[in-house]
Amino acid sequence: MAGRLEGKVAVITGAAGGIGAATAELFAAEGATVVGVDLHDGSPGDLALAVDVTEEHAVTTMFAQVREAYGHIDVLFNNAGISPDDDVSVLDTSLEAWQRVQDVNLRSVFLCCKHGIPHLLENDGGGSVVNTASFVAVMGAATSQISYTASKGGVLALSRELGVEFARRGVRVNALCPGPVDTPLLQELFAKDPEKAARRLVHLPMGRFARADEIAKGVLFLASDDSTYVTASTFLIDGGLSGAYTTPQ
Repeated sequence: MAGRLEGKVAVITGAAGGIGAATAELFAAEGATVVGVDLHDGSPGDLALAVDVTEEHAVTTMFAQVREAYGHIDVLFNNAGISPDDDVSVLDTSLEAWQRVQDVNLRSVFLCCKHGIPHLLENDGGGSVVNTASFVAVMGAATSQISYTASKGGVLALSRELGVEFARRGVRVNALCPGPVDTPLLQELFAKDPEKAARRLVHLPMGRFARADEIAKGVLFLASDDSTYVTASTFLIDGGLSGAYTTPQ
């Protein structure tokens, strides 16, 4: 049986680890030609590109390379993002720290949509764009990462707008909103402060963080023809976190 992405060319940013790497592996298993993009070399995929996706010229060059190599682009998974230690309360976060997060988390999504969607519009069947937002785009936290939260809210609003704008032209755009994911980045953060992990775990109805492969399956759904009537959506994969008031003991 053909995979759900057979014959599709998918560009994945932030592909070197976590959700990006898990999605690259799943997309490949489903028949896609995968272009793995990250800041450094070594991304998984049929073609690995080292690209600073906060730079417009680098993004336009990236899409031109992919188009030249494969002739078409069908799926964009705009997943690059950072969550640095110096992004904290609005009272303590510097303007420099704020802007660095905005550039990677929001500016890069804008640039990849601006220069990637035109390639999708040239396809007979259009294409799918999945932008990584977060559950923090729909709920607040006292343990603030103010620029991260604001950037993900921006991704959510941007995705909804684009989903509406391009719906009749065959390009679907959705915001993926994962809950906390058990990635190396999260493990490193919580290894330094187990109390921080415990404070977050208590709010999760399932009592655990998500696995990267569980989020990747949601990306596959949004990227494939399984979701042909899904666009401009806030696609939460958060283990019930955003629906919880109290959780099981």
